[in-house]
Amino acid sequence: MSPEKHYRACNLCEAICGLEITHQDGKVLRIVGDKADPLSRGHICPKAVGLQEVYEDPDRLRHPLRRTATGWEEVSWDIALDEVADRLRQVRARHGAHATAWYAGNPTVHNSGTQLSAPGFLKALGSRHLFSASSVDQLPHHFAAWQLFGHPLLLPVPDLDRTDYWLILGANPLVSNGSLMTAPDVGKRLQAIRDRGGKVVVIDPRRTETAAHADEHHFIRPGTDVFLLLAMTQVLFAESLVRLGRLAGFADGLAELQAAVAAFTPERAAGMTGMEADTIRRLARELAAAGRGVCYGRVGVSVQEFGGLCLWLVSVLNALTGHLDELGGSMFATPALDLLGKPQPYERYNRYQSRVRGAPEFMGELPVACLAEEILTPGPGRLRALVTSCGNPVLSTPNGRQLDQALESLDFMVSIDIYLNETTRHAHYILPPATGLETAHYDVSFHALAIRNTARYSEPLFAKSPAQRYDWEIFEGLRQRLETDAYDPATAAPPDNPEAKLDLGLRYGAYGKAGLSVAALRQAPHGLDLGPLLPRLPQALRTAGQRLQLAPPLLLADLVRARQALAAPPALADGQLALVSRRELRSNNSWMHNLPRLIKGRPRCTLHLHPADAAARHLTEGQLVRVRSRVGSIELLVELSDRMMPGVASMPHGYGHQRAGVRLAVASQQAGTSINDLTDDARLDVLTGNAALSGVPVWVEPVT
Repeated sequence: MSPEKHYRACNLCEAICGLEITHQDGKVLRIVGDKADPLSRGHICPKAVGLQEVYEDPDRLRHPLRRTATGWEEVSWDIALDEVADRLRQVRARHGAHATAWYAGNPTVHNSGTQLSAPGFLKALGSRHLFSASSVDQLPHHFAAWQLFGHPLLLPVPDLDRTDYWLILGANPLVSNGSLMTAPDVGKRLQAIRDRGGKVVVIDPRRTETAAHADEHHFIRPGTDVFLLLAMTQVLFAESLVRLGRLAGFADGLAELQAAVAAFTPERAAGMTGMEADTIRRLARELAAAGRGVCYGRVGVSVQEFGGLCLWLVSVLNALTGHLDELGGSMFATPALDLLGKPQPYERYNRYQSRVRGAPEFMGELPVACLAEEILTPGPGRLRALVTSCGNPVLSTPNGRQLDQALESLDFMVSIDIYLNETTRHAHYILPPATGLETAHYDVSFHALAIRNTARYSEPLFAKSPAQRYDWEIFEGLRQRLETDAYDPATAAPPDNPEAKLDLGLRYGAYGKAGLSVAALRQAPHGLDLGPLLPRLPQALRTAGQRLQLAPPLLLADLVRARQALAAPPALADGQLALVSRRELRSNNSWMHNLPRLIKGRPRCTLHLHPADAAARHLTEGQLVRVRSRVGSIELLVELSDRMMPGVASMPHGYGHQRAGVRLAVASQQAGTSINDLTDDARLDVLTGNAALSGVPVWVEPVT
């Protein structure tokens, strides 16, 4: 058979780049960018080869595993699903429905089978103890969207291809390819802004890869972005620069907002942030003066103790400067598959709280920073069982060693995952789904966050083996067994195929009347271009009366914490540094470290320090150091970098593959250490429940 070409979207990160895969006789020969993809236009990053390496990975699990006293053994799917369902029913019978918890990892939203089928399983499970990776990086975005626009999934994104002024806070889109902004080929798009006479400004404790290609970069102390944003808002009012434009006809709370920010002057913000007051004023004026401008904040402003306030103020700045829902500003996609559901009040906040510390529920889930204590703390309501889906919270959530300990104490645990990793090694059963090139896929979430409206359906390249199950078949198999006391596979109804749900959603979506369906997408293997972003307000608002809420009471009330911090600024102890994480182009969380072409080269799990901070501690390049926080300590090598703000240290996330019982041969060779053995589960944004991972106080000392 001669070589053939297959076209699909890469589902390894949020950019959803189009791929052209040349294959022959069941082997991948080459992966390049699909030049006909209307969104990515031929661009791919190094991660694209990961699809081939995941498919071929000898460590990838292909059969269900059951843990025994003598080790792991393979079992059939019927046995595994029967026994897992039976154990879950036993926990429910003894301790109640809420004694079982669920954790969904980041890849959940990169797999349409999981995303469309897991809800049915969760309904059958019946527990309110739901956790996910969302509460370690993005709940403030959803909270701010809910308060301002009426729904947590109504998230605006920068209209990059038409903006002339891009202010970036705590984000590195050149490496992340966006992040809550589906934007492949950010490098060319960033350069295009400058080529048309525009300007790009980055504010970050690191001079990131994005900052290196920007017009300006300004250091800011980790965790203080809220004071910068409040001061910029104050300047707009103080200097009469507020220009709501057509938003004025449906915006509420302008006077309340002006009064709330009056005390947050640039001079007071300068003392908190380390930025000059004149610089803060100039940035506010430039954003206001830009014909087409946008402010964008991501992980750095989300994973801190004022994350909810930060993301509210990002949208407030865009609104006050006339850049919300305007071309070149902060706009809303019109996805083919509508995620918002029926227009009705959204009331999924603080309906219940976590048992131990009383943290609020939001979007139907509790903060994952509370998961370990809910397992370890004795008493009524203690968690006894856990189901994890494509996640590795031991490495990706705060105080991972405590969670490691907690998982070992569970009565029962099952993991739906393709690897035996740092988390799944604690499971009693591992159920591995077919993945990547073996699956059909539609980007349910990321088309709704894209900087251009597109739609693309990916067919499987390779058929799964008879011994494998798709993710949706696993969830449906468990759902049916949990809902039926005497489940009989011979008489059971066929499982619900997510393709039917997707097709129905497309037909009733924004482009359904034009004939969009799964069948139509099959006829367009490169994807369909549905056009640029268009203004959608006020019609898209889900608030009462379709009014834009500039000063929501919950956020105004949370300003009390910011005022307290301004009056009595928190300070690092003598000798401490503020620790921040960093992301690498060649990896996306822990599970991609087992792919040879992505992990090869020099060790990248190092501690970046400014030379002055290293000299003050008598440290040199390449030296082994111990980093300590309140919750733990790790050891790694130092890398000196003047790209770091003095007083700040940085290391990547997702490493720490040295734990016993893991089957990750490649990752174990570059095991590194886990930043989440240092991050503190006690540090939260108390408003949204998001983990405050940025700016963790640490000591750095030589290992003697």
